[in-house]
Amino acid sequence: MRLGVMFDRGLPPERLVPFAKALDDLGGPSGVDDLWVVEDLGWAGGVSSAATALAVTTRLRVGIGIAPAPLRNPMLLAMELGNLARLHPGRLAAGIGHGVREWMEQAGAAPASPLALLEETITSVRALLRGETVTLDGRAVRLDGVSLVHPPAAAPPVLAGVKGPRSLALSGRVAQGTILPEGVGPAQLAEMRGLIGAEGEHEVVMFTFLGVNLGAGAVEVDRELIAGQAAFLGVAPEDVVMATGTAEEAAAEVKALAAAGADTVVLRPLDLADPLSHVKALLSAL
Repeated sequence: MRLGVMFDRGLPPERLVPFAKALDDLGGPSGVDDLWVVEDLGWAGGVSSAATALAVTTRLRVGIGIAPAPLRNPMLLAMELGNLARLHPGRLAAGIGHGVREWMEQAGAAPASPLALLEETITSVRALLRGETVTLDGRAVRLDGVSLVHPPAAAPPVLAGVKGPRSLALSGRVAQGTILPEGVGPAQLAEMRGLIGAEGEHEVVMFTFLGVNLGAGAVEVDRELIAGQAAFLGVAPEDVVMATGTAEEAAAEVKALAAAGADTVVLRPLDLADPLSHVKALLSAL
């Protein structure tokens, strides 16, 4: 199992550099492998955040979780990803998703067919990163003989950030991995892995909330955040699964996600004041 940590969207962007450097130092066989940055509407750009994190680290893989296809022209996205992959070989993972429907409507970018847009975006971005010339007259994407002048020697993996049955099956067909949202438990994860149904290598990245009881006692949970995530998942707030409690209890939840099929578990600390203290406590328990 790979272990990653999310730079939460609630953290101010100027904290990214020291955060990334500190994570880079938490390496080794039982340390942190990944740093994941977020691209939610109104918060921060995922590509610029990834570029910054890659520039100030030497070891971490940096994941973009998740670029909304409706806001990202596939040619431009391939140019950005290819550039990062050449500058930082082997250290980039690119997530692409539908985008939250309400946010895409707010931005005037809601697609007529989200499934077609995501599939055509992923397939064209992957082809461009492989150095191919792409012509596509699809339902949502139109490209006419475009290619990258400087494609990367090794294309970074492109993952789909999805959760619905049809989208999971799409990810299994066209992506190199799937990113699943915070709150999904081991039972649901095993079912979702079955819906992906990918043949061959396919990385499943699982985001999960983290809150370890430290010296002051139980971690304070943002009830509004959890309620919003529950609504997004279509479950009750008490059914949002989290890695919380003692360090040993949080570690057991992380291990359960790995046993259910998560290749990479990405921790999203609930404590924004001192998120890395919870990561360190978890690492000790693991």
